[in-house]
Amino acid sequence: MRDKILYSLCIVAYLLCNRSVMAQNPVKIQFDSSKEVSGRKFAIRDISPGIPANWDGYNFVVLEFKISTSQRFQVGFTTESGYNELRLMSYCANGWNKLAIPLRFYRALPDAAHDLAATYNQARYTGWINLGGKRGPLKGIDSIGIRMNAPINNPIIELQSISLSIEDPGDQYLGDQPVADEFGQWNLGDFEGKIKSSDQLRKEWDAEDAETVTTKDYNYSKYGGFLQAKVSSTGFFRTQKIDNRWWFVDPEGYLFLSVGVDCVSPGGGGNAINLDKRKNLYKELPPASIASGQRRPNSVSYGNWNLFRRYGESYPEKSRELVIKRMDKWGLNTICNWSSPEVTSLNRKAFMLQLRGVGIENGIMGLPDVYTPDFASRVDAAIKDFVLPYRDNPWVIGYFTGNEPSWTGQEERLCGLILSGAERPIKNELIKFLVNGDTPDKRKQFIFNTFLIFLQTVNTTLKTYDPNHLNLGMRFGHNPGAEILAICRDVFDVFSFNCYDLVPKKDFMDQIMEGTGLPMIIGEYHFGTVDRGMAQSLWQVNSQKERGVAYSYYTEQGYSHPGLIGTAWFQWCDQDLTGRFDGENYNCGLIDVTDRPYPYQVEAMSKTARMLFQIHNGTSRPTMQKPIRARGHGAIPDLWE
Repeated sequence: MRDKILYSLCIVAYLLCNRSVMAQNPVKIQFDSSKEVSGRKFAIRDISPGIPANWDGYNFVVLEFKISTSQRFQVGFTTESGYNELRLMSYCANGWNKLAIPLRFYRALPDAAHDLAATYNQARYTGWINLGGKRGPLKGIDSIGIRMNAPINNPIIELQSISLSIEDPGDQYLGDQPVADEFGQWNLGDFEGKIKSSDQLRKEWDAEDAETVTTKDYNYSKYGGFLQAKVSSTGFFRTQKIDNRWWFVDPEGYLFLSVGVDCVSPGGGGNAINLDKRKNLYKELPPASIASGQRRPNSVSYGNWNLFRRYGESYPEKSRELVIKRMDKWGLNTICNWSSPEVTSLNRKAFMLQLRGVGIENGIMGLPDVYTPDFASRVDAAIKDFVLPYRDNPWVIGYFTGNEPSWTGQEERLCGLILSGAERPIKNELIKFLVNGDTPDKRKQFIFNTFLIFLQTVNTTLKTYDPNHLNLGMRFGHNPGAEILAICRDVFDVFSFNCYDLVPKKDFMDQIMEGTGLPMIIGEYHFGTVDRGMAQSLWQVNSQKERGVAYSYYTEQGYSHPGLIGTAWFQWCDQDLTGRFDGENYNCGLIDVTDRPYPYQVEAMSKTARMLFQIHNGTSRPTMQKPIRARGHGAIPDLWE
């Protein structure tokens, strides 16, 4: 320990003495946009001499760097056991900053959490980390590698120093120019459509407010169904298979495809949180009395502040009306998960809800402990309380049970966590289940049995208190496998999954149809880019125009499948420039922080919405135009230059 402390003191002294020299000669990489993967490795001694090769006992590696883009990049270290890397995103694109990365992210698998985002996203103050890659001991370290998948516009990174720390040294933005301007926009670069003045913003707002909008172009019924196709009605949403193609049917009997958006909430983007840790990131903070951020202490919301600038004291009511007007204009007929109750309660658009209090919140990797004696009674009370107010509401399509359970595909690991964890009923049941033999197959079977009990308990209770609306499924994060599909067959009314891809794969949807016999909803998808200082979303494209191209290609191809009856774009507003609660700061919205639509995106949505009935009934073909060089967020090829 004494040697480590001495090392840390020496490094601090070295950096202080050599700061100006190092700032003049940082290591630099220009990523090559003509390459699939671009990057380089450097000897650590060439950047920060004196760092030991064995990092045991140190808890953080601290990088001082400047990157010209908000595009994600990989940072890894060559160790005696192989190459080990993580994915990073910077909130300070075009500015120098110091980011401390916890070394436990390199050493061990992520902690068990209830869903995929909570498992893999890790927030810091000047950037955020997405976990992945190979984990292992940090010994024999001699080099650092930095690389990027499908770089956009040949970005540059400069690395000035690497140091180690036992305690968390915090993160620090080192620039003089604030990261966010007075409107909440990225302040360290320019982009198409950037607001430069209040007068410019007012002119654009007034032009939108003056528009007259109807749904005539989409031939929508009161509830958003297609007026050209009617069957029997029940007064509530239901599903029906007609000529081997599935549809929703709206309360009046019109065939309906759910074209929706998640997180529909005025002012939903632009939150600035943890202000005490990031005092120099913002040029001018909104007044907290008007723009408190998501009702969180130590935060404000540029999104709310811009709505106040637009409408004054009446902004809550007027901004909700604007949501409905925009949905009418763009052909959107459904308000999907995690949206504002103040918007859904207008009963002007069909909406979907996610159940709360069913045990997932305190579960292990998203699997509730169904063996606790009061599990069924707690689920009963929670569902009763949640659904009774909606029971007779015809605008409700149905309820999701959960979102992206993180245990699917990791059933053996989950059993290990249960067995090594605290005493609880699920642990006792697992021990009894394995008493006559502990095998991987038996462990998987226990998890599947537990999951079935959970789903049956929820569904029975849901149908008891609200028989009028649909069980919309679990919104799985990836292919859950044949066993799970069989379990879902007799429990759900619709099978839901989130699908971040260039296009929803036909063979995957065929597997779902064959395994469950159910129609499908895609609960999340999106595309983003990096021109506005935010990360490019789970699927990246090269420009704002390409976001629209990608939307139409994905959505039209998806609805050409006979089983797909709903989609939900994630999300209504861009995420926060300097990160939401788990770090994410994606350019994934239809609306930017200044409460203006992305024109290419919403024009594409409108055009596609006018085609969906014909595409789904097989009388028109989906677009074949793909976005240029779109790339996903998964593992990148084992390439450098």
